[in-house]
Amino acid sequence: MKTAVQLSLLAACCALLPAIAHAEWQAVEKVESYAVSGKSGAELYASIGKRGPKAGDNGSAIAHTNFRLTWSRKYENQGDACTLVSAKPKLVITYTIPKPAGKLPDAVARNWETFITGIRRHEAVHGDMIREMVKSIEAATVGLSVPDDPKCTKIRTEMTKRLSELSQTQRQRSRDFDRTELSEGGNIHQLILALVNGA
Repeated sequence: MKTAVQLSLLAACCALLPAIAHAEWQAVEKVESYAVSGKSGAELYASIGKRGPKAGDNGSAIAHTNFRLTWSRKYENQGDACTLVSAKPKLVITYTIPKPAGKLPDAVARNWETFITGIRRHEAVHGDMIREMVKSIEAATVGLSVPDDPKCTKIRTEMTKRLSELSQTQRQRSRDFDRTELSEGGNIHQLILALVNGA
């Protein structure tokens, strides 16, 4: 019941007080590589299996997208209530992808370029999902007001709950996307077959 009231108040505040706004921000993107060896597509893919980033209990992944997210937040007391009036994220997204350690034969190099371009596109989708999560966090928290919270402690508990739910949603979207792409006939599956069988 409190939540419904708070959401109504939040909607009213957002309509009447444009000063409570989302700051413009840009994610920092970094690309890291790990070396793979081989002179054929099959050898390169086998090397990915040995050297690729760990993927939980499922062995190695071809590539991986990770992120670091911190916030600069401003709280204000309005009577005995605490309101988050602004939140500026600092988001660093890091893509880890394979890179051949040596020069490849021309035909293999062409196949590799097709393969790695597809992998980069796949990881970029993960990056987009992370950015969307951060925007969702902004929308769910900036303007949030918690009554009877003069020391701004209750609001942090409420925010942690909301952030956890949004984080879980992003992780599930990411897993579902990987499952589709890696399934038989999926985009990543096709890229792997083209690399391994191409030369």
